[in-house]
Amino acid sequence: MHTDPADNGGLFVGRRPGTAPVHYRDTPERGSEKRQRVDGSIAGFLLAGMIFVSLLCWGPIPIACLWVGSEVNYLTGSVSFGILAAFAALFGLLFGALALLKRMDNAWILVRRAAGYDQRSGVMGRIFGITAFICAVVFAFWFLVIHGPGSTEISGGSHAQ
Repeated sequence: MHTDPADNGGLFVGRRPGTAPVHYRDTPERGSEKRQRVDGSIAGFLLAGMIFVSLLCWGPIPIACLWVGSEVNYLTGSVSFGILAAFAALFGLLFGALALLKRMDNAWILVRRAAGYDQRSGVMGRIFGITAFICAVVFAFWFLVIHGPGSTEISGGSHAQ
């Protein structure tokens, strides 16, 4: 068998079966003008959906998981169970969002090809990176300008009496 590690000294230097890159035709077939517009619109909606799901990963999903953890803490009286529940929810929701993003990215590639573009790669990585950068800048602005790091004497904007 060609995938036996003993064949190459224990080093996996080749591809495993079924992992070859996807090969597309050179140029996609052109549909009618109306069909290309519809496919282009669908690609735009998929792109907007990918941006929305990616933004969910940087705010609403972690906040929702903290809420779940606080509810478990309240119901059980155990901080450890609350933390465990928050991490389990975060793990499930974030990886679910990434799996959804990957499916949307694959669909976006196909719809772009159907719209007449020679699309061979997706935009999931770029969208995720751009939304991470934007959310980091927004958070830094909120933390440093709006909320402020605070004072060592007066914390959180409350005034000492």
